[in-house]
Amino acid sequence: MQSTDSSVKKMAKDRFEDLAPFKLNQVEKQSVIALAIAVLAEQHIPGQAFSCPKETSTYLRLQLAGRQNEIFGCLFLDNRHRILAMHELFQGTIDGASIHPRVVVQQALKINAAAIVFFHNHPSGVAEPSLADETITRRLKEALALVDVRVLDHFVVSFSETVSFAERGLL
Repeated sequence: MQSTDSSVKKMAKDRFEDLAPFKLNQVEKQSVIALAIAVLAEQHIPGQAFSCPKETSTYLRLQLAGRQNEIFGCLFLDNRHRILAMHELFQGTIDGASIHPRVVVQQALKINAAAIVFFHNHPSGVAEPSLADETITRRLKEALALVDVRVLDHFVVSFSETVSFAERGLL
């Protein structure tokens, strides 16, 4: 007897179907977040690629949304845009972090990355890129271009939204 995708879906029960955030206490909410991160981590291990910006955005929101201080990091990718590594490179305060292009270039060369996606969070809850965000992105892109590393995107993450520089035409 052959099983089709639709019959498998009918047989599989979604145990989380009735869950809603307002029904969970704080401990349960943290457990759900940890579980979601673990599921995404299984899907996005080194050697695999994010299939679309929305997947990357969701993954980064889960990783960064609850952080109290600003974090800047990179997804280092090979020439087929498969993940080589993810590193948080700089940690700042509640409203900024000092980013050093030299360190980003060093890490890209050390990992032998062909492409990079930048990410950082805005603990304020507003994911709108600042002029400083645009300036550092431009500086990093110029520095990495000297060593033939492409910048594919820069995501600004808050607890409620994520903004992609590429989707906004800022790269």
